[in-house]
Amino acid sequence: MLDLSQFEEMYLKRIFELHSDKPDQIVKTTQLAESMDVSAASTTQMLNRLTKKDLLTYLPYRGCRLTPEGFITASRIKRREALVEILLVEVIGFKGDTNAMACKLEHAIDEELEVTLDNMLGYPERSISGAKIPLVDRKMEILQNNLLPINSLPNNTEATVELIAMNDSEKKTLEGIGVMLGSKIKKIGEQFIIDDKNINISKSLCQKILARVSQYSTS
Repeated sequence: MLDLSQFEEMYLKRIFELHSDKPDQIVKTTQLAESMDVSAASTTQMLNRLTKKDLLTYLPYRGCRLTPEGFITASRIKRREALVEILLVEVIGFKGDTNAMACKLEHAIDEELEVTLDNMLGYPERSISGAKIPLVDRKMEILQNNLLPINSLPNNTEATVELIAMNDSEKKTLEGIGVMLGSKIKKIGEQFIIDDKNINISKSLCQKILARVSQYSTS
């Protein structure tokens, strides 16, 4: 992805959002300026800058469209925002302004971290709000030695629990069914096995239990 400033990325993401609402129409300059809460003159300057980078097709006094390269770039920025929101809410239980925090963090994510985060979260298709996460140019691969939520573990694998992002009460509940730091857990289909016992864990809790694959099964 091109080396873009934070403000350039914000513009591309907003154009992507507006374009998604009405994909058959151009994004008007005045509409974009109002959405970004900046002047029309500032918006025009940014549109010209992004056009020179071949990310936009700009029509003076009318508006703009994303080029194919601009669409891919904007979709990845939007995906990073969605992944950070999922991480904040479902994994670490962040209680603050999720959208504002994700907007700050998304600009610090490079391609390698995006792929790792996407993999760790199990390649989600929907954001926290239920909106579809852009899949354009997505790289889906199992990365060796990564921590993964247990519901995202490859099938027929054994893993070691290394992080439980829960409060003490939730941790005690898990300990009651045998899940704790250092536990060996095996995923077979949708089932989890610990000490030869099948256990049921809700999807929301699975996202907060991270394990490292220790053995791949050939069966």
